[in-house]
Amino acid sequence: MAETQYYEGLGRRKTATARVRLYPGGDGTILVNNKPVSEYFGRGWDLKHLGEPLVLTNNAGRFNVSVHVQGGGITGQAGAIRLGIARALLKADPDYRPMLRKFGLLTRDPRAKERKKPGLKRARKAPQYTKR
Repeated sequence: MAETQYYEGLGRRKTATARVRLYPGGDGTILVNNKPVSEYFGRGWDLKHLGEPLVLTNNAGRFNVSVHVQGGGITGQAGAIRLGIARALLKADPDYRPMLRKFGLLTRDPRAKERKKPGLKRARKAPQYTKR
């Protein structure tokens, strides 16, 4: 029994984690948690954002993409998928590294929610000052 070959990449953003698989020889179908990508992501910005690595490397119709994503919010998940796709493309063809690096698609975004501090209402918001 022949195994289906795929390229796998892991992407993270804030608290979202995406496991991405690229199947060569596809028609460009993207499934996120077994749903079509346009059904899973409502905003056009998120759709455009996560497809950037495929568009920049001219692979938009060459791979079928299967994604399992969990945690975080919608935009964080889109960012995680974007990084996962870029890393999987790198495994498919290492020659894409300069282009992906140039557009910042291989760098994990380190920004995350800052923790709440004692005595403050949120991470940095202090209670209102009263003089008297």
